[in-house]
Amino acid sequence: MENTPSGAVSDSPASRKQRSGRPRDERIDAAVRAAAMEVLNESGYGKLTLEGVASRAGTSKPALRRRWRSRQHLVVDALVVTVGTAPTPDTGCTHCDLIAGIGTLGQAFTTTVGRRALPALVADLADDPDLERLFLDRFFHPRRASTAEALRRGVRRGDIKADVDIDLLLDMLASTTYYRVLFGHLPVTPSLAEQVVEVVLAGVATEQWRGRHGGLDEI
Repeated sequence: MENTPSGAVSDSPASRKQRSGRPRDERIDAAVRAAAMEVLNESGYGKLTLEGVASRAGTSKPALRRRWRSRQHLVVDALVVTVGTAPTPDTGCTHCDLIAGIGTLGQAFTTTVGRRALPALVADLADDPDLERLFLDRFFHPRRASTAEALRRGVRRGDIKADVDIDLLLDMLASTTYYRVLFGHLPVTPSLAEQVVEVVLAGVATEQWRGRHGGLDEI
């Protein structure tokens, strides 16, 4: 065992951990995310800057740089917290769960933030693999996994055919909202989630489920 001279600071892993700095202040994180959402609402994605967000949050640009690599990374983080990553509940009703889960997309992306941020952010993903990974890992995949589990619960309940392609259903359920947000050719209406879920279930629901929801036979 090596001796440490009197008065010297040990360079052991434990001592290095003690010198690693103050813990991250979650209050600053929350203030910055709130400020970012305000700027997005007021000025749009293209005019959001780290300096502007820092000023509004009462902190500094270096403080933001220590937390987020770029303004795009900050926007992804703000979307994760604001929109959520586990939207699909387990209420015991497959139809209700899917409507609730898909409905959160419509609620989020009919806001000013959704219309202004998502199309521009998706365009930036193509040129930044790290940003694309962050968006997929923190926002896209967790939400998708939440809805996938709802579909599997539906299979276990006997509501959905056992041989369905889960990935295809996930794409079909969410794509209408994303498509309308990205291109703006039609509105994302309050009833869109229910309409999409009913059309999808009309093709994959079991006879057992149809017996309890006879209206789908008319779709």
